[in-house]
Order: sequence, then C-alpha cells, then structure tokens
Amino acid sequence: MSKHLVIVESPAKAKSINKILGKDFVVKASLGHVRDLPQKKLGVDIDKNFKPAYELLPGRKKTVQELQKIAATAEKIFLAPDPDREGEAIAWHLRHALGKGKDDEQFYRVTYNEITAPAIRRAFENPTRIDMHKVDAQQARRVLDRIVGYQVSPLLWRRIRGGSSAGRVQSVALRLLCEREAEIRKFVPEEYWVMGAQVAKQQPPKDPFRIKLAKIDGNDPDIKNAEQAGRIKADLETRTLTVASIQEREITRRTRPPFITSTLQQAASSFLGYSPSRTMSIAQKLYEGPGAGEDAGGLITYMRTDSPSISQEAQQACRAFVEKQFGADYLPEKPNFFKGKSSAQEAHEAIRPTDVNRTPDSLAQILKPEELKLYRMIWQRFVASQMAPAKIAQRTVEVDARPGAETQAGDRMTYLFRVTASVVTFPGFMKVTGEDVKKKKAASDENSEDADNDVDELPPLAEGEELDCLEWLQEQKFTKPPARFSEASLVRTLEENGVGRPSTYAQTIQTLYNRKYVEKEKSALKPTDTGERVNEFLVGHLNELFDVGFTANMEKSLDDVEEGRVEWTGMMRDFYETFLTWIAKAKGPDADQGVARMLIEYVQNVNTWDAPVKRGKRTYSDEDFVMSVVKQLDDGEKHITQRQVDALVGMIFKYREQLPDAEAFVRGLGLDALWDKVSRPKEPPRQTTLEKMDVLKNVKFDPPRQVGKRTYDDAEFCQSLRAQVEGGKRLSENQVMYLDRLVVKYAKQIPEYERLAEEWGLGKEEPVNIAEIKPLLDVLEGVSDWKPPVQRGKRTWDDKEFYQSLAKQFADKGTLSPKQLASLKKMAARYSGGGKEKAAAS
Repeated sequence: MSKHLVIVESPAKAKSINKILGKDFVVKASLGHVRDLPQKKLGVDIDKNFKPAYELLPGRKKTVQELQKIAATAEKIFLAPDPDREGEAIAWHLRHALGKGKDDEQFYRVTYNEITAPAIRRAFENPTRIDMHKVDAQQARRVLDRIVGYQVSPLLWRRIRGGSSAGRVQSVALRLLCEREAEIRKFVPEEYWVMGAQVAKQQPPKDPFRIKLAKIDGNDPDIKNAEQAGRIKADLETRTLTVASIQEREITRRTRPPFITSTLQQAASSFLGYSPSRTMSIAQKLYEGPGAGEDAGGLITYMRTDSPSISQEAQQACRAFVEKQFGADYLPEKPNFFKGKSSAQEAHEAIRPTDVNRTPDSLAQILKPEELKLYRMIWQRFVASQMAPAKIAQRTVEVDARPGAETQAGDRMTYLFRVTASVVTFPGFMKVTGEDVKKKKAASDENSEDADNDVDELPPLAEGEELDCLEWLQEQKFTKPPARFSEASLVRTLEENGVGRPSTYAQTIQTLYNRKYVEKEKSALKPTDTGERVNEFLVGHLNELFDVGFTANMEKSLDDVEEGRVEWTGMMRDFYETFLTWIAKAKGPDADQGVARMLIEYVQNVNTWDAPVKRGKRTYSDEDFVMSVVKQLDDGEKHITQRQVDALVGMIFKYREQLPDAEAFVRGLGLDALWDKVSRPKEPPRQTTLEKMDVLKNVKFDPPRQVGKRTYDDAEFCQSLRAQVEGGKRLSENQVMYLDRLVVKYAKQIPEYERLAEEWGLGKEEPVNIAEIKPLLDVLEGVSDWKPPVQRGKRTWDDKEFYQSLAKQFADKGTLSPKQLASLKKMAARYSGGGKEKAAAS
C-alpha cells in the first residue's frame, strides 16, 4: 500500500508530525521555499501581466528530486507549510514542482496553528485546497519588492558609496530612523525647574514624605530659570502648608491581550534584550517543540500572527487553570475577549502555550535558558489575559501654601501641591505576571496628572491639618530631545503606521544591520553615515515611493488581494504606471530635446576621436557614446536625459581644439553653468592614492580567479586604476574603496604596512555584535546530519570542522571576526531550515 506524503518546512517539524501521524505517512521537509525568482535578473515579464519566471533554488534541487521520487508512488500528497501567505506560496510552488504526472485531486492543503496531536489529527481529517488568493498576495509582494529593488538599487550604486540596496519596507524604516535623528540634532534644550517640599505631620506619625508643586494661580507651573525659582521659594518660605483636600478612589487596571508577533518582539526586546530576529528564532523552536521530549510536540502556537483572538477550547482550559491555581476571585465572570485591528486575520490565534498546564517551572529542566525566558513571558501573558482586573486604591492629597499675614494682598499668589499614594487591594492578573506595582504606578492611571509623584504610602491625614516643611526642594532640569528608536519602539511604530506585516519586522531590522545602514548604541538604533546618505537620496528623489502613508496603502492593497477583493496583476499595473514616472524623475529630468539635437549635430564635427580605453572588462569609446545618442534621438522612443546632455557638453570641451568657437556655441544655448563646470580644472589624484599605488608597484598579485562566468584579475584591475591616476584623473569613492581592499589583501608584501595602514585608516574592522554569535552556534550544536566535505581545487570545505573551529575560538576569545560571523550566519541558515524568507525584499 502506498504511503501518504506530507511536506512541511523544517526537519524538526517533520520529525514531530511524523510521530503523531504514524507509519502510513512519510513526512519530509522542503527546507522553506523550493522556487523563487532568479537571483541575477529581474525574472518578471512586465509586458505579460507581470508573469514571474520562477526557477528551482540552487540549494533545493536535491530536496525536490527526493520529494519527486516519493511523490511518484504516494497516494495522497499533503502540503503542510505554515498557515500564512508565505506558507501558502510554498505549498503552491511545491505543487508545481511535484505536479508532473499527478492529478490536482491528489494534492491537499493542511494548516494548523499548533503542533500537538489533537491539532494535527484534526487538520488532516479536514484538508482543504490551496488558497490562490493568499498565493496571489504573496506573488504580488514578491514581484512588487523585486521591481522596486531592481529599479532603485542601481540608482544608489551610482550615487552613494556603500549604498548596497533599497527596499520597499526597509527604506521606510530607515526613513523613520533618519527623521528621528534629524529631530534630535535640531533639538534645543530648554531650562525648567521642578519644585516641591519634604514635609511631615506635626503629630505622630511624623514620617516625612514629599509633595510636588502642581499649580500656581490655578495653572501648571512654568518656572523657566533659577531667578524665578528663587522668588517662588522666598515667597513659599513665608507661608503655611495646610491639607486642602483628600480624594480616594479605586483604579481598575485591566489585563492586556495575549501576544501577537509585534508585541512579542517589543516585549522580548524591552525586558529580555532579544533582537526581533533572535526572538523569532527562539519562538520557532518553541513552536516546533525543541528538546521537550519525544511526545511533547510544540509548546506554543504559530508565532507569526496579528490576531489577539484565542480558540474557545484554549480559553476554557485557561479559565479552568486560573480557577484551580488562584481561586474563583481571580476569574472574571465572563471570558475576556480582545479585538484586533481590522486587517488582523481572525482565523489565526494569538501566540499562546499549546497546553496552559505546562507551566514554565515544569519545563525548567528541558528548555535552554533563553527558550525558558521567552516561554515564561508568553505563558504569563496568556494566563493573565483570562484573569480578573487588578484593583488599586489611590489616595491623592492636595496641600495649599497659605500666605502669611505679612504678605501684601496684591502679591498673594496661590500655590497648590499634590502627592498620590497607590496600594494594590486586589492583584488580579498581576498575581501571575509578578509585576512590581511600585514601579508601575504611572501605568495604573494614565490620565493622572501626578503619576510621576506617587509615593509608597502616606500617613493618616485630615483636611485642614497643618504640615511642617522640613525642606523646600527645587531642581533644575532641561527638556530632552526625542529618544532614538529602540528595536521595540521601531517595531511598534511600523505596526502603528501599517508598514510591513508581523512576519517582516525582524527581517527588516536585520537587513538594516546587514547593509550597515544602522548601528546599535546600547539599546538605541542610530543611522550610520551611509544610512543617512542613502535616505537623503531616496527621500530627495523618490519621496512618494518611500512615504509611510503610501507604503501602508500598499499593504492594504495586498490584504485586499488576499481577501479576493482585488486582482493582483491589476494592482501591479496601477502601481507600475505611477512607479515609472517616479523612477524617470529620479534618474534626472528630460533635457530640452532641441538643445540635445543641436549638441549632437555640433559634436559630430569631430574628425579624430580618441582611441577606446579599456578598463577592466569594459571598453569606453567617445565615438560610440555619441553615435548611441544619435540613434536614441533618431528612434524617438526615449528622451535624452539631462545627464546625457551633461556628458555631451563634456565631450565638446574635451575636443574643443577640433570644434571652432566651442565655448561660444555652448554658452549660446544657455548652458553657461555646464560649460563652467566642465572647464573647471579637474581635481588631481589624492596624495594618499598616489602613495597606495606606489606601494603596490612591487606586489606579486594572485593569479586571475574564475567565479561563475566572471574572471577577477587583481593585477589587471590595479593597472586600470594606475592608468587613470597617471593620467591625472582622481579616482571615484568606489574605486578608492576597492583600491583599499587591494592594499589590505596584500598587506604582507608591503613594508611598514602597519604604519601606513594607521596613516591611511585601513584595516580597522568594525566590532561584531557578540550577542548574535551564541544563538547561531546553538543552532549548529544540534546538527546531527552534516553535509559531507567538498573538495574544490586544493582546498577541502568541511562544514562540521569549520563550525567546531568557530565554537572553540568563541569559547577561548569570546568573539569572532566580522567575516567569520557572516559565514556562521550563512551556515546556520543552511542547517536550520531557514530557507523560508518571510520578507524577501522588505
């Protein structure tokens, strides 16, 4: 009898599900996506309704062949990737990769929010078909991001050194960071003073407590300087402090909903110090059930969700646990329900434990420390979500400063002081979260004007009672600039603005780190110089594309596609028409075509053109450039840009000895500024460039190397740079960057390299983020099936041996080099089933 084939994404998940389903099923892992757009070309036929040209991923060919072999004899094929857009797309791509000779009726789609025996069996008893609306939404996002990346990134490469890429969501996140940085720079601190008093009762108990000046003549205090504070203090010293009023009320503090992806990332960042990417990596292990015993299954539900809802079954189990563990008083009369945003997918659940009875303490010997911390946070938040509100008794005392008899009637300003004490009378949900009320008073009443003046307790007081002033208090302060974003606050802001989706936040932030657009200072995100220059260019040239509102509207359009309200290719057509106008504007305005034609006719009077110049593998020919512009004008399909006009004016200047009255001709066309620019003396090569070229004269370069279809020849490249420098031409910033790489590469052959490197600022590696290393090593620690060593030329590449060497170095030195960390990340992705890219080009 043929077995049924089940395909999931990760080996860990496959192992857990196979144990649940039994011997009639073969469960295999696809390791994420098996097909995608090609890596080295656009891969989208825009003229054919944005048809994607998918191809098998290079690292998945062996996996697909194995799946095809098993599928050939399988009676049924169950496609069981994750229950979201990306998972639906993976299922669809698998259907196409395995579909040869198979009937559509043999393929089934299975989704589940948790990996437990009841949930898995229920899912397989009720299989469905692939949801093409979800697939189309994912295709739209993928094509959209590919088009934006392919059109915008080359603009960066030409204009910004170090500007490696632009992304539809990534660049909006960078914009938010840069705009906040600009606010911080522009901020001018303003002085202000806070005043109060240390007071005590005149009768026992005489324990002192502080009161804060809350009103002056009925208005908020606005004390700008020391002189003003001094006058107020002098006036207060003549007065008597009397209790004016005592107000008592009970504050009800309600619980919060269970975590969704964004709030989990925010909480883990704020309280555990985990980056969003690390949080999602740990959550993935909890979802799949890491180290929890053979029959345990997953410990939490699916961690990519924007819905705070929970199933009725889970809700009832939680309420039963609360009543048993804490008593009926802690159970609300009716279950707590939480409403998500309109775009939330209510079919999904919030992130919760799969079994509320598996307390964090019961798993303490099973989970790794970082897994236990995250599980505890998820478990506590879920249990608390079904508990009664906390009750807080709040007593607010207002104190008048009554004027003395010597105070003139006209000078009698009124001063009101205030203090609040809060006491928890019933902890409610805080019983499980363990929150410290003393540190959370401000949150107990967000509307309280004096939340920052709470005290632990107050002595018994009565209205009209006089108080002794032990000390008048005053403190100079300055307004603070807006804080830089943390990872948590950036995620919150992206979510609030509707930019990106739960599955994209971690990848978006990680991409900013990888591109070196952002760096971390303590817990704050700070744009780098490169990041700011990239943002300046993108906002200056493509402001509409990377506008927060526009990006949010695109997310809504993708949601409409998923819901079947909009057809994805129609959405793409609408976008692309507008996008082309933005790109054309970013590339530079069209030139006056009449002026361009006159320039072309004039420059064709050159009789003798310079010989073509070869630099690297490219050949530059002045004559060929002019003829290409002639052809472009004759065809009439594409306008001459202002940049091409600039180049033509430069060409006229270069060949001015063959062109009579060149300067008068160009100025006569109204191009005075252009002529002045091209005729300005060129900057000579930098002195440091000359010195670097000099030390490379005696270097013995490595032989040329072939990578794919490209040949890299250090000697030839260096010679092309030398030709430019010897011709008096200054190297571009990119050329200087590659020259520096050559110098560092051949450092051992350069005498006094260390001194020269210090002078030139070379060889200084940026520090790595040590917090990233251990989680990656932990991923590889659990690998049991290493790929066999591969021989390439004289070198042997052995993943296991390389991992062991990195683990030893980290244990000995506590760090790795940037290159080693980059290699470690790639290896961890290969072995962790990380092929699923939730936000491929965010």
